[in-house]
Amino acid sequence: MREVRGRRPAPRAHWLALVVVLLAITAALALNGYVSGELTDAGYVRPPGPAAQVPESISTGGPVIGSRAGAVTSVEMPPRTVVLTFDDGPDPTWTPRILQTLRRHQVPGSFYLLGSQMLRYPDLVRRELAEGHEIGNHSFTHRDLSTLPPWEQRWQLAQAQLALTGITGSTTALLRPPYVFSAESLDDRYWSLIKDGHANGYITVLADVDARDWERPGVEKIVQNAMPKNGEGAVILLHDAGGDRAQTVAALDILIPKLKSAGYRFTTISEAADVPAYHPSSTGEEWRGRALVWATKISHWIAALLAVLLLVAGVLTVARMFLMLGVARRHGRTRRRSAWGAPVSLPVSIVVPAYNERAGIEPALRSFLASDHPVEVVVVDDGSTDGTGDMVAELNLDGLTLVRQQNAGKPAALNAGIRAAQHDLVVLVDGDTRFERDTVRKLVQPFADPEVGGVSGNAKVGNRRGLLGRWQHIEYVMGFNLDRRLYDVFQCMPTVPGAAGAFRRTTLADVGGVSDDTLAEDTDLTVAVVRAGWKVVYEEEARAWTEAPLTWGGLWKQRYRWCYGTLQAMWKHRRSVVQRGASGRFGRRGLLMMLIFQVLLPLSAPAMDAFLLYGLFFLDKQTTVLVWGGFLGVQFVTAAYAFWLDREPPWPLWSLPLQQVAYRQMMYLVVIQSVFTAVYGIRLPWEKLRRTGDVQLPVTTGDRS
Repeated sequence: MREVRGRRPAPRAHWLALVVVLLAITAALALNGYVSGELTDAGYVRPPGPAAQVPESISTGGPVIGSRAGAVTSVEMPPRTVVLTFDDGPDPTWTPRILQTLRRHQVPGSFYLLGSQMLRYPDLVRRELAEGHEIGNHSFTHRDLSTLPPWEQRWQLAQAQLALTGITGSTTALLRPPYVFSAESLDDRYWSLIKDGHANGYITVLADVDARDWERPGVEKIVQNAMPKNGEGAVILLHDAGGDRAQTVAALDILIPKLKSAGYRFTTISEAADVPAYHPSSTGEEWRGRALVWATKISHWIAALLAVLLLVAGVLTVARMFLMLGVARRHGRTRRRSAWGAPVSLPVSIVVPAYNERAGIEPALRSFLASDHPVEVVVVDDGSTDGTGDMVAELNLDGLTLVRQQNAGKPAALNAGIRAAQHDLVVLVDGDTRFERDTVRKLVQPFADPEVGGVSGNAKVGNRRGLLGRWQHIEYVMGFNLDRRLYDVFQCMPTVPGAAGAFRRTTLADVGGVSDDTLAEDTDLTVAVVRAGWKVVYEEEARAWTEAPLTWGGLWKQRYRWCYGTLQAMWKHRRSVVQRGASGRFGRRGLLMMLIFQVLLPLSAPAMDAFLLYGLFFLDKQTTVLVWGGFLGVQFVTAAYAFWLDREPPWPLWSLPLQQVAYRQMMYLVVIQSVFTAVYGIRLPWEKLRRTGDVQLPVTTGDRS
């Protein structure tokens, strides 16, 4: 409608910024999920294959396979020389205990680390180096590399190498592929992998002795398995991660003294095989490694924030359900047991602000005038360009007054209508709304209580055909109207909707009429009335049927204006939080609940959907589906009870799961965009929605009392 002077232009890049932020968060969560993947989810491990291409000198040779004089050869451990090697770490529980044990016995170890674990526990990697142990590459995520294409094999090793470089500045030359034990267990595909690794500077370290500690057979059995035979040298395979390693830790305290007493010397791979353990890294590799480390840290922080938001969303959702259900039941019992007082029969003025309402205003006006309560209708044509005023004049209906003015905005039109109204009770209603015969009578009965200054009616979606209309119908019933019962019980009603609301003229005069300070003039007015000490109540029997947007674009404009206007009203009335009396009561009840349920809950609720996607890729799928299903179940219970309270057929609830997947995401974006707009300080113009007049009232519209 009108342009607002001094309005700052909306920034054109904010949507691009939002998309970039969402993509960055998605990438961070993907990285965190990939890094945090469990070892048990390592993918397919193939059975042994043919070994015709493996040279006999390799398959019958030692566990250290490297390049010498241009040929790939193997190296055996010298007699009575052992190297203790540990796979799959580092682990925050078991690696420190193993390091303590090695330090106590003053023996070195060789640790073959996963890149994902290094990024999660970088301090342990630094500790291993600082205490004189060797570090090798065990891939990034413990996949069976022989089942992967060559590019992914190299990527797994390169990413683990990059993690090590970013943490320590070193580049290891030692490689131990997952799921291959000894030289004699090599087949053609592993041999191809080893040759490709050597071409890229790696020395492969396998093992002579497998302690089989991963089976957790008992401490004595691990010690027995780990002992070399007949005084031979050996590379001993153990684990410091991948499960409960308490038996491994205990076995070391027996194994090391036993080997020492048998005359064994403990050393490292580089010393025993006379091969380099590390390669120098370039400046570019170090910077890329540091970038990966920082990206992992940031992704962990974002995932932790997601977990917090998930907890907040879950707690708020469950709390809202119990609060709404308990309070709504109390509200219904209270309303049934009590009457407002003597019946109110005073005539009522219905004020209708109209701007380009030609499509649907005639049936709206006829429904108002058909009320079973004495009414006059005042239509304020706010400079319409579609002939709305002329059409209203041509109707020539008894009890109808037309006021024309230049376009000045909805608040100005409402104030003009209030000034022209003849009666002390005023109903403010939008031009697309239709009343049932008893709506006005039901709406004004609470004014029998002289402390009541405003009454909210029960706004219903009148064009609920189609999926979008059905979803809005669900939202009105389980959201808006259920909320109003809550606010009514706590005496802190924040909004008398434009579709159905009534006030005393004295109340409106008391607060200075309808303000144009915000886009949510109905919320701003209602809050002002409550803060002034008047009661504002909810009369669920006064039903009004309104036209909901038929397109996603129209819905976005409407909800964006509502949400942003609500934020404006909350900010305008923020001082009520520290005030006394009725104003303070509203601030500490109404504003707090608005902040929690209309701002914080929508802002945190996307964590539930992010958790669903994250969990399907990186967590236990059954647990993920159960958690999300529980959230959906809470929503369904709340919706079903709200429909029962409103005496609505439950059939539209079949579309609730779809609403949670699609419609709800748009409402999240509306809140996010509104908060962004509020922070930026933009003043928005009024957005006129396209009306069709497609509002269907129920077949029976008589008195339901």
